[in-house]
Amino acid sequence: MNDAKKIRSKSMAKAKMIGVLVALGIVVASALYWYMTYTNSAPLAERNVPQTDGNLQTTTNEEIITSIAENVSPSVVSIVTNVTTQTIFGAAQGEAAGTGIIVSKDGYVLTNKHVVSGADKVEVILSNGTSYTNVTVVGSDPLNDIAFLKINGVNNLSPAELGDSATTRVGQEVVAIGNSLGQYQTTVTSGIISGKGRPITAGSEGTGETESLTDLLQTDAAINPGNSGGPLLNRSGQVIGVNTAVAANAQGIGFAIPINATKGALKQVLAGKGVERSYLGLRYVTLTPDVAKQYDVSVTQGAYIVGAEGRPGVLPGSPADKAGLREKDIIKKVNGMMVGPQGGVSSLIGEYAPGDTVSLLVLRDGRELTLKATLQAYSD
Repeated sequence: MNDAKKIRSKSMAKAKMIGVLVALGIVVASALYWYMTYTNSAPLAERNVPQTDGNLQTTTNEEIITSIAENVSPSVVSIVTNVTTQTIFGAAQGEAAGTGIIVSKDGYVLTNKHVVSGADKVEVILSNGTSYTNVTVVGSDPLNDIAFLKINGVNNLSPAELGDSATTRVGQEVVAIGNSLGQYQTTVTSGIISGKGRPITAGSEGTGETESLTDLLQTDAAINPGNSGGPLLNRSGQVIGVNTAVAANAQGIGFAIPINATKGALKQVLAGKGVERSYLGLRYVTLTPDVAKQYDVSVTQGAYIVGAEGRPGVLPGSPADKAGLREKDIIKKVNGMMVGPQGGVSSLIGEYAPGDTVSLLVLRDGRELTLKATLQAYSD
């Protein structure tokens, strides 16, 4: 009896326990059903919002590029030109596009010569969409692919800060901004300086004309048609180059004119004198180990003055001639800047305006001497 009671008591306890578990299961199931019903009825936007927005988690490098884009874009403009070309059917109207850099509050813009060459009409569009058609082509550099525009009637633009291209280094990180393909305004790309002192022969798709350019910065930052005339920037957002060309049959090979090569002309433009190019009046080759071996020269850095094709290395009556330069002289420095590592003679001289006097450290017959040359305006 007692055993039976005990058994019965165990059975009843077990039954009670099962009842409790069943009841608890019903409660849990009800709660789970309520939770599932509640979550399933939540708005889709709430379901898909991550706890942490990965797009806001930036590295230091990303923050720098983002900052450059935000700060410099107001100083970068899109340029649209109307051009008349002659075809076998007569005159045809077309459009071309490029990029420019604002260099003064009152509307001066630096761009490539080939962007505005032959233009009947020029339109400048700011990054905020404001368009100006009252634009004058001030002039262009006869020896380099740069030109200056003037947006008339403005005095509150945001000029870019110009850096020092002489101190750039191979491997240095850079950012390019431009009107990519003439369609995508203020496109931002990044890369490094891949090389310095590069010579190229650049051709225009529109006119078929070619131009030899020297002492360029090479970069792997993506540069596309329409980017021409836009800035190549260092990590401080300073302009160190003007994007000018891209290798047609290769990827990741673009070229920019060192900004120092434009500063002399810019000085003249801002003074209201138009575009005047300073020059020395000599022919030279930039020395490298291979070039030095070719000319049997004992040094591998500098500019070796040498004639070519029956033309003298030093032009008679030129600033170089008046300064006392001779053929086979090696120019090692211009105003303390090393020829080669810090720029070619052309770009180093381009930093100064006609009338400026520069100091030249010259190696002649194994000894160094210092000569002074007063620059003149280039003329054909």
